[in-house]
Amino acid sequence: MNQLLNLKNTDSGNFFLIAGPCVVESEENVFEIACTIKEMTDRLKIPYIFKASYRKANRSRLDSFSGIGDVKALEIIKSVKDRLGLPVLTDVHTAEECELAAKYVDVLQIPAFLCRQTDLLIAAAKTGKVVNIKKGQFLSAEAMQFAVNKVKESGNENVWLTERGTTFGYQDLVIDYRGIPVMRQFAPTILDITHSLQQPNQASGVTGGRPELIETVAKAGIAVGVDGIFIETHPNPAVALSDGANMLRLDLLENLLTKLIKIRKTIHE
Repeated sequence: MNQLLNLKNTDSGNFFLIAGPCVVESEENVFEIACTIKEMTDRLKIPYIFKASYRKANRSRLDSFSGIGDVKALEIIKSVKDRLGLPVLTDVHTAEECELAAKYVDVLQIPAFLCRQTDLLIAAAKTGKVVNIKKGQFLSAEAMQFAVNKVKESGNENVWLTERGTTFGYQDLVIDYRGIPVMRQFAPTILDITHSLQQPNQASGVTGGRPELIETVAKAGIAVGVDGIFIETHPNPAVALSDGANMLRLDLLENLLTKLIKIRKTIHE
């Protein structure tokens, strides 16, 4: 756990990476992604946390894929931790889910739409796990101090914040990079690159995205000093069962990380 909490203070001076598929599709898919990213991050000396949702609760349509079964998916995520030695992260949606998920993962992530839910934040805090709170698309950076305080006042100092864009009209998000240094005053801060490029509320009921801007957003985030970056990735986003429209193709990740390391090194010289 101490190693996990000190990811931003690594000998390499690099940012840390949270990455993986949007949701557990299968054990084969999870391990293809986790093994590929572990190999490249080991080589690049980037601390890596594997992420995957065991269930997607926030779906536009009833027929959208939500998961393969909670326990089955959580067991696959834990097997990444056990077999590859990686810390692992997943989302939780209700206070009741926290105790279950905490048996399998190192980091409990609070979805952006739920970041003000007091019962959920308290329950996540009481597990003793790291709590990563995504900033609501409807909140200012300054307002996130109160979410952080709910976790800390519940006895858990292990809390992170994640920027994932702010609602801009009905079907777009924008990132206010001024919020990064503000949130870093409250907790280590991560930039969720791929979700920040979503285009929600489409007439089709399927969220759109702007994956061609992933590199642009990532470079800007590193330049303003984020502690970590969050990227959803898949070998073939076109067939991903959730959020494929804004994912980074897995074979493009290493080139992006290499560029980001150079920016990080430059601004810290």
